[in-house]
Amino acid sequence: GTGISPFTYTQNSLSLRVGMLNAASCVFLQEPTFVSASWVKRKEDPENEKIYIFFREKNSDQNPEADPWISRVARVCKTDEGGSKRFFQNTWTSFLKARLVCGFPEESLYFNRLQDIYVQHAEDWRDTRVYALFTSSWNATAVCIYSMETIEGIFNNSTFKGYDKAIPEPRPGTVSTILDRLLPLATVSVVRDHPEMSDWVHSVHYVNPFYVSNENYTKIVVDRVQAADQSVYSVLLLATGMSCLLHNNRLKKLVASFAEEISVVDLRSCYEYNKSCADCVLARDPYCSWTPSGCTPTVPVCSASTSVNRSRRNAASPLDKDLLTLHAVPMGVPFYLSCPIDSYHAVYTWKHEDQSSPCLQMRSNCLLLIPAMNHASYGTYECVSEERDYVKVVKGYHLTEQGGPRRNSERGKASAVAAQTLWITLGLSLIPFLN
Repeated sequence: GTGISPFTYTQNSLSLRVGMLNAASCVFLQEPTFVSASWVKRKEDPENEKIYIFFREKNSDQNPEADPWISRVARVCKTDEGGSKRFFQNTWTSFLKARLVCGFPEESLYFNRLQDIYVQHAEDWRDTRVYALFTSSWNATAVCIYSMETIEGIFNNSTFKGYDKAIPEPRPGTVSTILDRLLPLATVSVVRDHPEMSDWVHSVHYVNPFYVSNENYTKIVVDRVQAADQSVYSVLLLATGMSCLLHNNRLKKLVASFAEEISVVDLRSCYEYNKSCADCVLARDPYCSWTPSGCTPTVPVCSASTSVNRSRRNAASPLDKDLLTLHAVPMGVPFYLSCPIDSYHAVYTWKHEDQSSPCLQMRSNCLLLIPAMNHASYGTYECVSEERDYVKVVKGYHLTEQGGPRRNSERGKASAVAAQTLWITLGLSLIPFLN
């Protein structure tokens, strides 16, 4: 492109030379990495529509403790056609930029590396929300949400960084709808030499990010869904290790691209919670609700008689003996029991002879470790989950001393050998957890 328009990913600095005059210097941008751009429409005022550009650039602060990157949002008027032929030709005369802040201001702790942006447009442009995904120098990820009204307020009201004179009229960053090429030189000079706002753009939560994680997320998409209570919620979809993440709002599908393949994810895969109304509701999947047909992507809710939110369910009933997993275990050997973790929102415990033992979580399983079988170790064990007043038995075992019922003896021998072998592996794997 010519001058500073359009942006290209290969441009590290933006410049335009007219004769012997350098009309736009590296003050505009410092080695930028562009993330996204969005055209925010204004139905009531289309001539005053803006284009917002989100990027990160090199930090000019030479302090060795300063983060080398700063995240920015820039604004350009849609009707900006550049300056006059004599000066600022093919150069934006409305370009301004401001710092995007995401972190903990009171602790001066910030996520400075913008990774991805999702703009959730609204009927009124002021209600448009910008969801920004950041990473930090300490390998954490954060999501901050910004109001378009706040962003616009910074550009319209903030002073200009490094400029201590009276702000000229018309205000720098605006474009005349009639003769935009005849803006006063004083106005466009501020844009050229001092395009950065003094004030920072803070998120709607201000004192902290909306979400923080130790996962290395790289992509963000935000969906809108009507839940069973008729309210409309925003659903954040975060991804790691992929080059592109696209969202089909009408079909409620997510398209993820990797280096060698493309994957399509159905956001309404409610059949996974089809065991019962409780499983469907407790999943808290905003795309699913319980109907007479099972867990489906529709709006109806459970009847009052099956609600899991209003009244505490009775304690989970013991499993029938036919549903128990039977093991014949030799005396004195180590043994372990395992049950799957269906929900990470639930609390899991092991019940045995009116005694409770905590669950030792290892990946997606809840374990109970028995160092050495003794007479008190035999009997029935139940893995019980409790979540939001709902209690259920997930898995049940019955342990007998080897030499019990003949039908269990062979399986008991195999289980004991497996237990002794796996105990060593589990012991090594669990050392970090036990310390």
